[in-house]
Amino acid sequence: MAAFDRIPSGIPEMDKVLDNIRLGDNVVWRVSDLDVFKAFVNPYVRQAVADGRHVVYVRFAAHDSLIDDLTGVEVVQVELSHRFETFTVDIHNIIEQRGKDVFYVFDCLSELQTAWSTDLMMGNFFQVTCPFLFEMDTVAYFPLMRGKHSLKAVAKIRDTAQIFLDAYDDGTNIYVRPEKVWRRFSETMFLPQLYQPKDGTFRPILDGVQASQFYRALNRERWPGREQNSDAWDRFFDRTMEQFENGQDVSEEKSRMCRIMITRDERLRPLVRKYFKLEDYFDVRLRMVGTGLIGGKACGMLLARKIVERNCPEIAARLEPHDSFYVGSDVFYSYIVENHFWDLRVRQRRPEEYFSLAGPLAEKLRTGKFTKEMEDQFCKLLEYFGQDPIIVRSSSILEDGFGNAFAGKYESVFCANTGPMETRLAEFEDAVRQVYASTMSLSALTYRKDRGLDQRDEQMALLVQRVSGSYYGNVYMPCAAGVGYSYSPYRFLKDLDPEAGMLRLVMGLGTSAVDRTEGSYPRLVSLDKPEVVSAVSSAEKHRYSQRGVEYISSKTRKVEQALSNRIEPLLPAYMKKLLFEHDWDAERQFRERGSNREILFVSCAGLVKNKALMQDMREMMAEIQRVYQYPVDIEFTINLAEDGTYVINLLQCRPLQVFKDDGETDMPETFSPDKVVLECDGASMGLSLTQKIDAVAYVDPVAYYEMPYVDKTRVAKVIGQINWHFKKSGRHLILMVPGRVGTSSPELGVPTMFSDIDGFDAVFEIADSRAGYSPELSYGSHIFQDLVEAKILYTAVFENEKTKIFDPEKFKDLPNRIAEVIQDTTHIEGVVSLFDTAQAGLTVYHDMSAQRLVLAFDA
Repeated sequence: MAAFDRIPSGIPEMDKVLDNIRLGDNVVWRVSDLDVFKAFVNPYVRQAVADGRHVVYVRFAAHDSLIDDLTGVEVVQVELSHRFETFTVDIHNIIEQRGKDVFYVFDCLSELQTAWSTDLMMGNFFQVTCPFLFEMDTVAYFPLMRGKHSLKAVAKIRDTAQIFLDAYDDGTNIYVRPEKVWRRFSETMFLPQLYQPKDGTFRPILDGVQASQFYRALNRERWPGREQNSDAWDRFFDRTMEQFENGQDVSEEKSRMCRIMITRDERLRPLVRKYFKLEDYFDVRLRMVGTGLIGGKACGMLLARKIVERNCPEIAARLEPHDSFYVGSDVFYSYIVENHFWDLRVRQRRPEEYFSLAGPLAEKLRTGKFTKEMEDQFCKLLEYFGQDPIIVRSSSILEDGFGNAFAGKYESVFCANTGPMETRLAEFEDAVRQVYASTMSLSALTYRKDRGLDQRDEQMALLVQRVSGSYYGNVYMPCAAGVGYSYSPYRFLKDLDPEAGMLRLVMGLGTSAVDRTEGSYPRLVSLDKPEVVSAVSSAEKHRYSQRGVEYISSKTRKVEQALSNRIEPLLPAYMKKLLFEHDWDAERQFRERGSNREILFVSCAGLVKNKALMQDMREMMAEIQRVYQYPVDIEFTINLAEDGTYVINLLQCRPLQVFKDDGETDMPETFSPDKVVLECDGASMGLSLTQKIDAVAYVDPVAYYEMPYVDKTRVAKVIGQINWHFKKSGRHLILMVPGRVGTSSPELGVPTMFSDIDGFDAVFEIADSRAGYSPELSYGSHIFQDLVEAKILYTAVFENEKTKIFDPEKFKDLPNRIAEVIQDTTHIEGVVSLFDTAQAGLTVYHDMSAQRLVLAFDA
C-alpha cells in the first residue's frame, strides 16, 4: 500500500472526524486509566485482523495485556532493562525485520520511566522510534499516562507523533480531545468528542450541556494529576529529600539512588552503599548536569575519597577538597537524538558496520549542537569554576570497572576557561564533543570488541574537575602529579617490595605520567624505599629523567610542553629544591674546563624524601585496596607550600588488573648458545609461559632509522596489517621493534596504536645505540595497562648487563613471508620482515618469578 493511505480504525465515526488514520501514523492516547485506551485499541485490532493485516503487539511492561483477544496477533516480548540503547535497538530490529505495512500496539510508554528513572529518556525513545515506524508505513498505537510526566517529555512525544489524543472517562462517557492531527483539518476536528463504545458513535460536542459535562470530567482528571514542570528524576530526588527531612526511612530510595545515578557495577555497588551517606547522593545530584549515571571514573574517584575519609581521617585532612561536576550519561544519548543521527548510531552497532561507520559517527559527534536548556546548565557549571582551568574527563558507564579499565581509550580535554562566557562556553562544548567523539576511536572500538562489550550500552558521562595547581607567570600546573599502584609485581630493583606499591611521578600536569613522551621519563618510586633509583651516577639519572613538563598556558589557552630548564626560572626557590637535582658529573666536567655552570634536571627528589607524604600515599592506597579486596591504581596531584604543608588531590581510582602468576614454564636449565636468539634478566613483564612461535615480525633498527621521516608511519600501518591478518587465527607471533611501541614520535620508535599490536603474544622493544633507540619499561602508563589486560609478554632488550644474548641474525636464513601479507612492500623493503619460524621450532620461555626470558630454537 502507499504511504498516507487511509486506514479504518474500527470506529467508523472517529474516522470521519479525524479524516482517517493513515499509513505512517503513530497514534498516542493520553489516558488516566489503561481501560480507556483499551476502548480504542480493541476495535483497531479487531478491524486490522479482519482486514488481513499483520498485527504485532510489543510487550515490555508489567501491566496486563492491552488487547482482549490476541487471536491473529503476533506478540513480541522485549526485555525492559536499564539499558536504553539495547532496548531501543531491539525495538528497531523488530520493526525492521517485520517490514512495511505492519500494524503495531505498544505497551504503555509510561512504564519506560520505571526502568530509566527519567521522563527524558522516555521522550528520547519515542523520538527515535516514531520516525522509523513512519518510514516503514506502519500504524502504531501507544498509551501514555496522564499526570506522570514532565511537560518537556510530553512535548517531545506530541511533536514527534502524527496523532496525539487526550481521552477522559467520567464513569459513564468517554471524551476525546485531539491535540494534534498531522496534515488534516476540519472545523470540528479539534473540538471535544463524545465517544459511546456501545453503539460506536463518535461525535463533536456542540451544545453547552455536553460541554459542561466534558469540562467536569476534564477538571476531575486533569488537575489533581496535572503534568509536571520537572522531570520524574527531579521529582524522585525532591520527594526523597523531603521524606529524609521529615525523619522517614529512605533506605529503599538510597539504594535506588545508587543504582540509577552512581553505578551498575555489582562489585562496586555494595561499597558505595556502605560508604556513601544519604547527603552524599544529594551532593552528587546538586553537582550534576542532566540525568543518568555519573560513570565509572566519577564513581571510582568519589568512592576512594569516601573510604579515605571514613578509614583514614588524618590523611583525609590533607586531601584537597574535590569540587567536581558531572554530566549525566543520559545527556550523551539526548545529544545524539536531538541532532538526528540515532539511526547512524543503531547501524554502527551492527557487526558488519561496527568499524566502517565509526568515522562518520565520530564526525557527527564532533559537530552536533546542544540545546539552549543544556547550554544554560553548562553556563551555571562554568560560573561555579570562575576562570580557573578545568578538565573534561571521560566517565563512561563501562569505564574503570573490574576487568575493564579502558585506560587511555577515551579523551580528557583541558580547558583554559578564561575570557568572556561566550568563549568559555564554546571551548567547554568543544571539549564535551571531543570526548563524545572519542567513543568511536579505533582503540576504543577494538577494546570493546575484544572484550565482548560491543553490544553493551556505552553511554558517555563526563567528570568535570578543576585543574589543581598554581600560576608561575603564564604557566599553570600542579607541583607534581602521577599515577599510583597499590601493588606492583614489576620491580625495577630486585629487593623492592611489591606490596608497598609504587608511584609514577612527574613535575607538572600528569599527562606525561601515563603517556610515553619524547626523551622523557617519569620518576619511579617504590613506596617501601622511595629514594632508591636504579641509576648509579648523576649523569645516568639525568639521562633517564623527565625532560618535558606539561602545563596550561594562560597566553595560548592550551596545554603546552616545554623543556624543564625553560620552566625552572619561573619557580620559587623552595619548588626548585623539591623538584630539581644537580647533575654533579656534568657540573664537574664544566668546572674542569674552567666554566662554572649549574646543570639541573627533574627528579622530584624533594618529594620522595618527604617521609610523611610518601607514607600518606602508601597508606591511602593500601586502605583502598583492603576495602576493594583488589589492587587499585589512582591518579593524583600534589601541591606544596613554602612551609612544607602539602595537599593531595585524589583524581581517580579504579581496580587494577595485574599479572597473577599461577603458571609454570618448562624452561631448560641450559641452552646451546648457537640456538639462543635472546636471553635477558629483569627486563620483562608478563606471566610465566612456554610458547612455540609461528612467526616473528621484525623491524630492523638501522634500516628504520635511515627511512625518510614521512615513511616511518608506513611501518606502523604494516605492523597493524600483520596484526589484523593473524589475529584470532590461532597462530602465535612475536613483534620486535626498535625503541618504543605506542609512541607518538617516530624518532623514538614505531608509532603504533595498541590496536595495531594487540594480537601478538609478545612484544620486544630493542635498544640500538647506532640509531639512538631506547626502550622503556613503562610501569603505570596506559600501554602498560593494555599489555597487562591483554596478557601480552613484554621485554625491553637493553644494551646492558640485563641482556645476556641478542642475536637477530639467526632469523636471516628463515623464510620471509612479508609479501604474502602486505601487497605493496616497496617502501618497507629490508625494514620490516615476517620470519616464518614454525618449522624451525622457535620457543619463548619466560619465568616471571625469576624474571628470566629466553627465546631459542629447538636444540
